[in-house]
Amino acid sequence: MSELVLRLDPDVHQALHDLADAQDRAPEEVAREALRRHLHEEGTLVRAVAERIARQHAELLRRLGE
Repeated sequence: MSELVLRLDPDVHQALHDLADAQDRAPEEVAREALRRHLHEEGTLVRAVAERIARQHAELLRRLGE
């Protein structure tokens, strides 16, 4: 597992620790889960936009491929 150091604003740091404490989990575990969820959601959004653009410009993309 790779290591990444994040500097958090004091309010975000406190909220992370409060949530982790309420869930009886480590703050690192909560942060990893939040990051995984965010990356999944953003990836889904980016793929949807790319697919929409590809459909809208399918004819141009086909001609460029010739």
